[in-house]
Amino acid sequence: MTDVTDTLHLTVQHPRPDLAIATVAGDVDMDTADTLRRKASEIVQQRCPHLVLDLSQVSFCDSAGLSALIGLWHAAQAVGGALRLANVPDRLMRMLVLTGVDTILPVHATTSEAVATMIADKPAGAGPQGSVDRVTTAGGAGEPAEGEHMACDSPHTPSANLS
Repeated sequence: MTDVTDTLHLTVQHPRPDLAIATVAGDVDMDTADTLRRKASEIVQQRCPHLVLDLSQVSFCDSAGLSALIGLWHAAQAVGGALRLANVPDRLMRMLVLTGVDTILPVHATTSEAVATMIADKPAGAGPQGSVDRVTTAGGAGEPAEGEHMACDSPHTPSANLS
């Protein structure tokens, strides 16, 4: 039996003012894809036009999730930014290859490789560095689960485990 959940966790690090790394955990499906697209698009449009999605903790992705990834690519392109995928699980990678999406979305073996490539392509801007945000959605509603915070900014902590 497949264990399907409707909870998606998004943890965002800002190693540079114009670059964000978003670690996605959980299922990216019809219940959570719109929330991922909305929250990640907000990051791209308001703060960081260059986004790396670390998908190592994605347990399931359906066509709605794939559509969200394409939508994020368009959102980044619209503001002169870029989207890169990193640590893509084998099952999702097969889906990207079968649909041809891997030809438009750059896929990297590691987050550090994706960041290095992104940095090489775009110089740093000015502003604070090293903040971490966390968004947890329950039921795809975009609201934090009880006891969790919608966003936690910590400019002095370049990386944090907020679980």
